[in-house]
Amino acid sequence: MHEWMGVCLGRPSLFLALCASVSLLGGLTFGYELAVISGALLPLQLDFGLSCSEQELLVGSLLLGALLASLVGGFLIDRYGRKQAILGSNLVLLAGSLSLSLASSLAWLVLGRSVAGFAISLSSMACCIYVSELVGPRQRGVLVSLYEAGITVGILLSYALNYALAGALWGWRHMFGWATAPALLQSLSLLLLPPGTVEAAAHRDLIPLQGGEATKLGLGRPRYSFLDLFRTRDNMRGRTMVGLGLVLCQQLTGQPNVLCYASTIFHSVGFRGASSAVLASVGLGAVKVAATLTAMGLVDRVGRRALLIAGCALMALSVSGIGLVSFAVPMDSGPSCLAVPNATRLSGFPGDSGLPSGLTPPLRPMTDQSPGRPVLSTSEKTKPHPGAGDPTALPLPALSIMPAARPSPAPEHALLHWTALVCMMLFVSAFSFSFGPVTWLVLSEVYPVEIRGRAFAFCNSFNWAANLFISLSFLDLIGAIGLSWTFLLYGLTAVFGLGFIYLFVPETKGQSLTEIDQQFQKRRFALSFGHRQSSAGIQYSRIEVSAAC
Repeated sequence: MHEWMGVCLGRPSLFLALCASVSLLGGLTFGYELAVISGALLPLQLDFGLSCSEQELLVGSLLLGALLASLVGGFLIDRYGRKQAILGSNLVLLAGSLSLSLASSLAWLVLGRSVAGFAISLSSMACCIYVSELVGPRQRGVLVSLYEAGITVGILLSYALNYALAGALWGWRHMFGWATAPALLQSLSLLLLPPGTVEAAAHRDLIPLQGGEATKLGLGRPRYSFLDLFRTRDNMRGRTMVGLGLVLCQQLTGQPNVLCYASTIFHSVGFRGASSAVLASVGLGAVKVAATLTAMGLVDRVGRRALLIAGCALMALSVSGIGLVSFAVPMDSGPSCLAVPNATRLSGFPGDSGLPSGLTPPLRPMTDQSPGRPVLSTSEKTKPHPGAGDPTALPLPALSIMPAARPSPAPEHALLHWTALVCMMLFVSAFSFSFGPVTWLVLSEVYPVEIRGRAFAFCNSFNWAANLFISLSFLDLIGAIGLSWTFLLYGLTAVFGLGFIYLFVPETKGQSLTEIDQQFQKRRFALSFGHRQSSAGIQYSRIEVSAAC
């Protein structure tokens, strides 16, 4: 195996291809596991007779497992290494998928979903850190952003398999089982890669990986405790402010909840019935893929900071546009028992989507299983939906926020409806080329290697917690101030986020991880990073490798 590693490290193109496969397959696994419940939930409801609260528990169990991983995963990543953490998470995912595929009761289903949530959350953190440390500054942005692209592709793949297996006997068992395929392929790629930058350096005397970081790792490595994240040592407090600020901004702009009304907006411009839900999921999914691929091409050219500023500004304008349009054309639609805002979605996650990473679970129309179920109107809502205020009873990902039977839109409102649709597309695009991939790229760059895993996990836990808070408060917020003002509030939050990015978020384009670390150590406040920095100072170090290595 060591011989194969030497061959891979001696061939840069093969080495980069393997790194790309690790990032892409990791994201694909994450996206597939996150969205597969959409197709499995209805047959599970029929086979096990699940009530609404039981369905919420089943969906929310993924979030519980992911939260646990974000709390303890950082210590595992720093203690056992990035590569071992990914391989271990794939074994855990295999166990969770087996539990789901062979489940005969709700308890086994919840256990399997929790285990799978733990696995994909741990893997998402380790993948971004691992790839960012292995490759050089010129490739780091593209390859880490590839994880976000993999998430969206995984979601679309789950839609396709769910559709193909919908009529199969025990089709939901196959849906859960297929999640292991990309994880196994990723494990094969990992076996041909070194555990980290030190081992990569041992096979090459010229180190273009991280501009001297590998040399630094071998000599007098500093030690950090978890509490150092909040101290002034090496400006760790400033780094933590940057990390937490980014994950909170991407959640507080309401990206998960704005997408809850995607089906309603598609319906309002004339796409009726099931076509509205299909277009809202597949159409927005295609937009996210295109925007993420655009970000991959620009992140190492125009820079992380520029993409964040442009994306956040466009999000503020577009979500405010939706709010203004809804003043003139009210969208009196809301979640039902089987269609409430989903707290299990990640924004840009590793998160994301987070998510790695702003993710939209599939949107589907109301089924015949609940023909008499009323649709809650936001204008009539005086209290949260049962379970919406209970952290243990999480909303479902099977979204279908579609108006109860109403007449076709008046001709004078047609332009406003299409304006809302354009704003929705712009909002999704803006998030997908900014916060979606760039947040996690910056987090994988700004912390010292010795504490990078714990710091990344700490910020990730706030991402999950903020996602949960925003999702569970959505109905209360609409009931208190109305849908239009809710969207305008998200727009105002995006404006504050724009100011935060402009003042405090550094530009790390073209810099090695060591250079980024040194810049943070020299400056007390991240504000000093506002100017553009040149990558001309990147230097490569030659080291002598003894025969014992």
